[in-house]
Amino acid sequence: MTKQDSRFEPRWVSPPGDSIQDRLEELGWSQAEFAKRTGYTSKHVNLLINGKAPLTQDTAFRLEKVIGGPVRFWLAREAGYRAGIARKDELSALAGQADWLDELPLSHMVKFGWVEKFKDKAMQVSECLKFFGIASVEAWREHYESTAALAAYKASPIFEKKAAAVAAWLRKGEIEASRLHCEPFDKSNFRAELEGLRTLSNEPDPEVFVPALTNACARAGVAVVFQPAPDGCPVTGATKWLSSGKALLMLSLRYGSNDQLWFAFFHEAAHILLHGKKMLFLEMNGELEGEFEDEADAFARDFLIPPEDAEMLPFLAHRFEDVAGFADKIGIAPGIVVGRMQHDKVLPWNYLNKLKVRYYWNKNGDSS
Repeated sequence: MTKQDSRFEPRWVSPPGDSIQDRLEELGWSQAEFAKRTGYTSKHVNLLINGKAPLTQDTAFRLEKVIGGPVRFWLAREAGYRAGIARKDELSALAGQADWLDELPLSHMVKFGWVEKFKDKAMQVSECLKFFGIASVEAWREHYESTAALAAYKASPIFEKKAAAVAAWLRKGEIEASRLHCEPFDKSNFRAELEGLRTLSNEPDPEVFVPALTNACARAGVAVVFQPAPDGCPVTGATKWLSSGKALLMLSLRYGSNDQLWFAFFHEAAHILLHGKKMLFLEMNGELEGEFEDEADAFARDFLIPPEDAEMLPFLAHRFEDVAGFADKIGIAPGIVVGRMQHDKVLPWNYLNKLKVRYYWNKNGDSS
């Protein structure tokens, strides 16, 4: 049986009265005989058998004495029947909200393993609500449409109607962050950890630097999550405070090279260090502007290559050995130096790109 089959909940429900009727047939009793033995009226017995009267604790004790079966069996039978009725009503209501699925990047959510795939639309709506940890589509809209950053994102003419994809990506980050143990956030500790992570940029293998980065940040109260972005979510990174003592720093894996990845990481780290705990920051491929983004860019730029070292970049020879030597001297990866020089337009975009380390991520966010 597949995982999906094991979670299948049928639309039909059987009242405990069916079990009572089966037992009466085994005993050869009529409903009238059964009524006499239990002390109930014939009308009440008929309602009980047809599921129109609840099977109470008193009834369960009478059934145990008259036709057998422990009290817990009858009470469980009643509870299962009422839950089945409620589930049937719930699924009928959810079926009418199946259009919501069209807003979500459902194919990618299934592909990435975030949710299971169901042929039944109502079950699929239920599965997606469980993923978001929210009770209804109405509550989902109120929650995400009231989030300022997502509301602004949704209002953008460039990314109109794609906010649901961003919401799904952020929710996955929250789920993964909840599984990461972090010490309470300490600003000075986080800043100190960043110093070591700057040097870690020299490590080319993500299987080595990702765990090291994640563990270092967790020691300072920051949960770092690498998670691929679905279609409709052109976000490179995000920061969000999950509580006063735990921050989420999320990267979408939309990076072809190490200069982009490390700049994005330190940009997001800047939001955690410099900006308020009530704010959600989404980076949209350089589309966002403003004081906070300028501050985060400046922090990442100067943290990776301090201003006194950056003064040498316009005079650095455009040769592999010169750039690699400069990078070694200041303790960062050569690809980061190349990216900075290209950004500052002191190096053509097609020069020295072999010094960059390029990453390829599979659907689960693992690197190669």
